[in-house]
This record gives sequence, structure tokens and C-alpha cells, in this order.
Amino acid sequence: MRDNIRKSRSRHVTASPGPAGVILFIATAAVLVSAETAAQKSAGGYKACAVAHATTGETGQPTAEITTDQMEAALAQIPEGVLVIDARPYEEFAMSHVPGAVTVAPKPGLSMSQFTSDVGEIEKLTQGKKGRSIVLYCNGPFCGKSKRVAADLLAAGYTHVVRYQLGMPVWRALGHPVQIEASAIWSTLDKDKTAVVIDARGAAAFQGVSVPGARSVRFDEVAKAKDDGRLPMLDHNTRIFVVGKDAPEARAAAQEIARNAFHNVAFFAGSIEDLLKARSPSEAPAQK
Repeated sequence: MRDNIRKSRSRHVTASPGPAGVILFIATAAVLVSAETAAQKSAGGYKACAVAHATTGETGQPTAEITTDQMEAALAQIPEGVLVIDARPYEEFAMSHVPGAVTVAPKPGLSMSQFTSDVGEIEKLTQGKKGRSIVLYCNGPFCGKSKRVAADLLAAGYTHVVRYQLGMPVWRALGHPVQIEASAIWSTLDKDKTAVVIDARGAAAFQGVSVPGARSVRFDEVAKAKDDGRLPMLDHNTRIFVVGKDAPEARAAAQEIARNAFHNVAFFAGSIEDLLKARSPSEAPAQK
């Protein structure tokens, strides 16, 4: 990130290039305090560092950036109609995405280096409502995918488009877990033998059936698991997949692990049973 990162919200508003970005920023900021308070309570008093209030500070873009804490607020507004779009290919989305985000098919006829989400597909999600609030993100400060689709959206007449340009790298770095799809878990486990699966359920459930090779670590056991070998302390970049009885249990454990300096943590939003069903019958684990 550049040295001129803006840390104050007031400076960010002033620098927003155009009224559309300001309108969405104000709408987002209106719920910022309550969203941050709720996040802090759920994380046991965790408070984000100054980076959470930063953007890249890049100028000359037709759409404004939002900060990480504003991204959290935008996610809280999804039920009210905010649309958060992961501007990367589906394969990357499946491996890790911000919970609540959606992905769309690519614009046809482009090389992979120029990958751009198809505005026509986005219009299906917005039902053609050009005033829909849209937040875009991709692979961080040096990724052009969000910028390209943002330009296409503006050209198509959309008026409330902003980018979380810090993207996935900073989202992870600030201790936020990401969500992974079942297909990506199984394909990765087939290829990456260093990957670790954490089962966040209680001991009785874990002893029943789980993912082959999974390690039992409940939310309240994360600190202990750093010393007893259940978490990979010699490589904090190890892929860690967290599963549980449901999305809230898996997400809570994943976030606790991420905030213990493991920055490659993803959770599965379904149940253990859902994950096992996604594996072919011949590969399903037997009862323990």
C-alpha cells in the first residue's frame, strides 16, 4: 500500500471521486458504529487496527474505495439490498471468498489476464435496478478485476458502485476468516497433503464421523491447540479448513484461529454431513 493511505473517514469522503461513491459511503457509514460494536462483542473484545480504516489511496479512479471496516458494514447491509461481488473467477471464489459475497460468470471473449465479470450476469442479480448498491473486491491492491468490472458497471448506468480494493489479502491479514466451497476442500485435500482440517464440533460428534484426518479443535481450545500439535505452529501459512455442525460454529472457530496469526484459514458453511455428501460415495469415510 502506498504511503498516502488515508486513515480518517473524513478524508476518505473528501477524496471520493464523484457523487455516487459518496452516496454509498454515507449509507455504509451510517451503520458503521453498530456493525463494529457487534463485531467486537462477537470476537470477545477484539478491536481492529488502524489498517482497518485505510484504503490504498489511489487516485484517478472513477469509483471510490471503501475500507475494511466499511466492508464489514456493507456485509451487514446485504439483507437490506447491498450486493457484494467477488470479481474473480469461480475457481478462486470457491477456494476462498468473503462470506456473503456472490460470484458471476465472466465476460466472454477475454483472456484470463483480462478476466472481467459479466455485467449482463450482474444485471440479472440487480433485476436491472441501476441504483442498487454494489461493492466489488478481488485480489488486493494490484488486482485489476474490480476496476474493470466497475468501469463496465458505470458504463451500463449503475450509480452506486464502490471497490474494496484492499481485497482478499488484507481481509485475511486482519483476522477475518473466509468461506470455502465443498468442491474446493476435496480437490485441495487431494493435492495438498499439508492442508489441515479442523473439526470444531464437540468430542462426541467428532468421534462419530468426520473428514478423514481431521483434528478436533473447538473454539475454546484454539490456544491449547497451538501447544499440543493440533495447529501447525511451524508454518502459519498452512491451509486450514474448519468444519462444524453448522456455519456459525465453523466460522467462530475459524475466526479464532485466524486471530491467532494463521492467515490461510477458511470455513465451510454447511454441516459435516453436507461436506461428506459432496464427496463421491466410494471416497466417503467409514464410521469411526
